[in-house]
Amino acid sequence: MSTMLHFMDLGAESLARAIGARVKHERKGREWTLDQLAAIAGVSRRMLVRVEQGSVNPSVGTLLRISDALGIGLPSLVEAPIPLASRLTRHGEGAALWTGDRGGRGVLVAGTEPPDVVELWEWTLSAGEQHRSEPHSEGTRELLHVQEGTVNLAVGDDSFTLRTGDAVTFRGDVPHAYVNETEVSARFVLTVFEPGVGTSHRPGDGNA
Repeated sequence: MSTMLHFMDLGAESLARAIGARVKHERKGREWTLDQLAAIAGVSRRMLVRVEQGSVNPSVGTLLRISDALGIGLPSLVEAPIPLASRLTRHGEGAALWTGDRGGRGVLVAGTEPPDVVELWEWTLSAGEQHRSEPHSEGTRELLHVQEGTVNLAVGDDSFTLRTGDAVTFRGDVPHAYVNETEVSARFVLTVFEPGVGTSHRPGDGNA
């Protein structure tokens, strides 16, 4: 299973460069060194350098750690840092931040600004695909609504089988996974709520 970013909708190279430029802009705006941000985000300095250069396809988890450390939230990494009253995402313009080995995709189609960040995703899992997610920041909650097919959801020690039309609310701050064990593709909409982004993670505060 692949958990790498492919940026299919917005163009791999252009989106990677845009994310790298945004990370570098936010880091320098805080007068943080590469080592400081790497320590706070819990990623290697080498990885951070490559992200800022736009020369690597990091996992969604890595970008979440970086965006949380910067206090801007994941959606802000794929959008221009210009406050707008409204943001319109046309069909096919979302950021494909995950692709599976069999063609499945996780597309971030909309998001809000911090401190209380909301992400709206469209997911497709091809037959036999799965996506496993590490715990997000404390207090994160997710809402999943199956549009087509069957999705098995594992949340900590709990598991659910969701079919077309079913929905569930669950904790995103524990390990969780979306799995399609059937022979046909499945589609679902996912909303992620991450409260208090940017209220911690400062150099020297002991949270590194």
